[in-house]
Amino acid sequence: MSDTALPVSLDRAAVTPLAVQLADALREAAASGHLRGGDRLPSTRALAGRLGVSRTVTSAAYEQLHAEGWIAGRHGSGTYVTTPPSSSASSVPAPSVPAPEAVSPVLLDLGPGTPWAAGLDRAAWRRAWRAAADPEPLVRAHRAGLPEYRAAVSEHLLRHRGLAAGSVLATGGTTAAVVELAAAVLERGDVVAVEEPGYQRAVQAFLRAGMRVVGVPVDDEGLRPSAIPAGARAVYCSPAHQYPMGSRLSAARRVSLVERARSSGMLVIEDDYDGELRFDVAPLPMLASLAPDVVAHLGTTSKILTPTLGAGWMVAPEAITSAVLAYRDSTGTRPSPAGQRVLHEFARNGDLGRHLRKLRREMAERRTLLAGALSAAGIPVRGDDAGAHLVVPFSSASVEASVIASAERRGIRLDGLARHFAGPPSAHGVAIGYAGCSREALVAALPTLVALLR
Repeated sequence: MSDTALPVSLDRAAVTPLAVQLADALREAAASGHLRGGDRLPSTRALAGRLGVSRTVTSAAYEQLHAEGWIAGRHGSGTYVTTPPSSSASSVPAPSVPAPEAVSPVLLDLGPGTPWAAGLDRAAWRRAWRAAADPEPLVRAHRAGLPEYRAAVSEHLLRHRGLAAGSVLATGGTTAAVVELAAAVLERGDVVAVEEPGYQRAVQAFLRAGMRVVGVPVDDEGLRPSAIPAGARAVYCSPAHQYPMGSRLSAARRVSLVERARSSGMLVIEDDYDGELRFDVAPLPMLASLAPDVVAHLGTTSKILTPTLGAGWMVAPEAITSAVLAYRDSTGTRPSPAGQRVLHEFARNGDLGRHLRKLRREMAERRTLLAGALSAAGIPVRGDDAGAHLVVPFSSASVEASVIASAERRGIRLDGLARHFAGPPSAHGVAIGYAGCSREALVAALPTLVALLR
């Protein structure tokens, strides 16, 4: 079948980007009936030659239309129109928002912080659980964690995060580790600086332990060390991919933060949220690598695998780990060894490394799909160079509330920024996660998302 003739003309003097003009023209042609379901489109290279534009323009337009469901590729055959012509519409400049009654009642959760559990190799997962059940039941729990688990975490940190961990302490996860640090290392009345907006579970852990919590503003370079109050005993931050704003702590601020910690005796609690995922950007040194003497590094399997394991880790100065172990001895608390055994078995045969490589590829593709669709529609995007969520900023709290409510009515859950502030919100928008759902569900939701956020 020959390629279909396309009624496309591009205005190079217009403000609208050429890729957006091209996508709009093709969408209108499909909606008006000039292009029909099954019509084959030229390749991106051929179309670029016809229009006298770069292939980047045609590729971006095709990616947008593919994300919206107007076109589809057939392996070895080409790209085809998938949307049947409308009998009444002569022009459709953008996909319309479907009526609420036409949408499945099943809620699509696009909130951040959900792992890609569906991507786990189920055979390897079952194999790890079976192997974890082989050893004899423990008579006494290891207060620091199983030696084999701690060794597996050390290898993981060195290979995937570039951290040579001298000593690893098993934890029940990031929040559990924060609770232990607040109880074992800090004292009631101590001032703790936290990111604002930030991870409210950590904030509540400090408050319940009697700390005085002070919010520190976050911008495009992450937490502002200069805004940490004098006399702060500790600061909690997520430098790899700030939750929820998505910024990465800049190199200059990392140096400034650890210098401030050393000069004032302040403990830096580094939550390595989304640390394994970065896109199109060079790696930045971890705080624990820059200053192992003043940094308590926290990690978890909940985001890279699943919360099922309830397993995390802490790498900290000896005085900190000793205090945590003493706290465990006095309270009888121990991280569960069951999840530790499974993680060890999952890592022992290379399954953890294979999963992380697959995770990075999948999240990179989803990020390109989502960010590309939003950007092509002129929707600003932030925090998409790392992690598994991005942020779309809004101008006001009313816009944020309206968009979230409209999305909910259409079966999509979006996470507003307002709930991540301990005080009055100073920024507005939504954080959109793309790990917890299937890729097919994400693609299907894109036309509605674009229409809502536009």
